[in-house]
Amino acid sequence: MMKYSILLLLFFLFSCSDSKKENIASILKEWEHREILFPSNPIFSIQGNDTVTCPIGGKYKVFSYVDSIGCISCKLKLNEWQKFIVDVDSLYPDVVQFLFYFNPKSKNEIRRVLLFDKFKYPVCIDEQDSINELNHFPSEAMFQTFLLDEENKVIAIGNPINNLKVKELYMSIISGKEGYSNAPNNQQLTTATLSETHLDFGEFPWNSKQQREIQITNTGENPLVINEMITSCGCMIVEYDKQPVSPGKSISIKVYYQAEHSEHFNKTITVHCNAENAPFLVKLSGDAK
Repeated sequence: MMKYSILLLLFFLFSCSDSKKENIASILKEWEHREILFPSNPIFSIQGNDTVTCPIGGKYKVFSYVDSIGCISCKLKLNEWQKFIVDVDSLYPDVVQFLFYFNPKSKNEIRRVLLFDKFKYPVCIDEQDSINELNHFPSEAMFQTFLLDEENKVIAIGNPINNLKVKELYMSIISGKEGYSNAPNNQQLTTATLSETHLDFGEFPWNSKQQREIQITNTGENPLVINEMITSCGCMIVEYDKQPVSPGKSISIKVYYQAEHSEHFNKTITVHCNAENAPFLVKLSGDAK
């Protein structure tokens, strides 16, 4: 088996100041090869209602812990997790076990989110925060998801839903193929532009679903392929044509925002594609009243 160090993440996943990199390096070094401890007899359920047997088996485990701080649906991004689980299971059946431990402020709140997103995978609603008591996870959400081996020891750290490079690292380890990439092999580069990089939603009733649209144009000489769009919050959904965009052509990206409560928000969408000037960052802001 190939040897990986989670310290590698420091060099190609994070773009930040030297002081922040030192803090990241310290966290990564602390958690490298550390064993994750699990509570005895945890209770797993489907959408917070139907109790099921705790998932077992698998050569690898993707373990994700979500604390009660901040917007719970923003952290969960369950639609993206479901896509990732389907992709992994289709490529490597019975190889990876997914373990979700959630510590919400309200059990009803997490049930509502699970039902709204139709998330049908087992989760542990850990109201006592017992798994965090055993492990004392880092406070930064980006360091609360881990890839574990059969002995529950940390192989890699980072959220594959929020970071394409983390996803590629996870898949590289799981597949046993160094240099795994979501992008098709030999994908030729092009250039592209966005019609807008900031969507101002203005003021609107918080319970009213909002929609905006932007255009991405292929300004290069090769087909433009959108590999992935990552939203910073589960309250956003993006829709677009998955087919390659011919040179000189454009496609629409539909952006939907559904607030959970009244708030002023600043969100982002990261567009990963084969444009040499990518990834693109789209900022969203507004006031849900």
